[in-house]
Amino acid sequence: MDVIIIGGGPAGLMAAITAAKRGLSVSVFEKNKMLGRKLRITGKGRCNVTNACDFDELLSNIPQGSKFMMSSLRSFDNHDLMNFFEENGLPLVIERGNRVFPESQSASDVADCLKKLCKKLNIEIYCGTEVTEILVGEDKRACGIRCGDSEFHAKAVILATGGLSYPLTGSTGDGYKWAEQLGHKVTELKPSLVGLYSNDKLIPKLQGLSLKNIGFRLFQNDKKVYEDFGELLFTDKGISGPVVLSGSRTILKYGFNNIKAEIDLKPALDDQKLDARIQRDFQMYSRKQIVNSLGDLLPKSLITVIIKKWKISGNKFVNQITKEERERLVHLLKHFTVTINGSEGFERAVVTAGGIDLKEINPKTMESKLVPGLFFAGEILDVDAYTGGFNLTVAFTTGAAAGRNVLHTGNKT
Repeated sequence: MDVIIIGGGPAGLMAAITAAKRGLSVSVFEKNKMLGRKLRITGKGRCNVTNACDFDELLSNIPQGSKFMMSSLRSFDNHDLMNFFEENGLPLVIERGNRVFPESQSASDVADCLKKLCKKLNIEIYCGTEVTEILVGEDKRACGIRCGDSEFHAKAVILATGGLSYPLTGSTGDGYKWAEQLGHKVTELKPSLVGLYSNDKLIPKLQGLSLKNIGFRLFQNDKKVYEDFGELLFTDKGISGPVVLSGSRTILKYGFNNIKAEIDLKPALDDQKLDARIQRDFQMYSRKQIVNSLGDLLPKSLITVIIKKWKISGNKFVNQITKEERERLVHLLKHFTVTINGSEGFERAVVTAGGIDLKEINPKTMESKLVPGLFFAGEILDVDAYTGGFNLTVAFTTGAAAGRNVLHTGNKT
């Protein structure tokens, strides 16, 4: 056997396919009973495989490890990835924000496309087989793996076991443990692209409410550290949705110390225009109670919460509202504040921030600088990106780099 790959996710399968196309004999070991288990639920089951943006924008959406990724992306970038899938029978569509999905809107079709390619290339697949150790020979080279009482030998090993996010899909951090045993440093691991928790008592009342086209800002000690525009979802314990997931990456370094989120419910209107809009509604509903006058302005489930935060009686009649009270409402709608005190953790995180220290890996080949014959690919690396297909791009690209360079005689570590 030439190459053993640990992990049957996007990075591992791309590494296997790329290596097998070079004529190498390849085996993939996956502890789940199916390949691509996490991939099959990615993007709410639709799988945002990549992003069709240009190269500079692609790099700007990789906040950790963009410099490390430059070499591998120049050899196999997002557009190469799109061509790869379409050439192998998986039509793609480009949606809002240049997000790329399978035309079928099925994540399983992405996993099955990779699985069919593995079969076509005679790649041996061992599902439901748990690796317990990476073997290193007397020459200090990686030379195989141990699975319980059995040993499997190869000329090189590619480690693509993923991170800690969504542990129910098998991401339990085994790869970090093996890498550390072989002398590699693992940087601090944190859940990223994850929903945020709030201890605000009014938040549970908004559970299930989705808001589109809102402004979103995050503050740390009252200093703005993140800003976005898009969709937000209230959960039973806090907030989630695209703008929140991307924002969660930014605040990792602050450790949820004095963090607050601010939602602009009416970003298309400045204070003056919003005040004029409210005055028109109030003139129309002047003889109604305030609780019954905000339906044209806000979703029903949000009205009672706004009134609570407004600190006004919902039974008060509209024609009794003062100018000062109306100005307070304008400010509230432009600055709806949510205190943040934590995140949903690895159980719900899209990706793991942190991983194998990039200083110990050759960025051109993905080979370890410490253990010859050992390669890394995917989420196990200390590389992470924002939402929008960028993390899967990292996985596929690093997998392709490992598969392209494994057992290449010109490699230098």
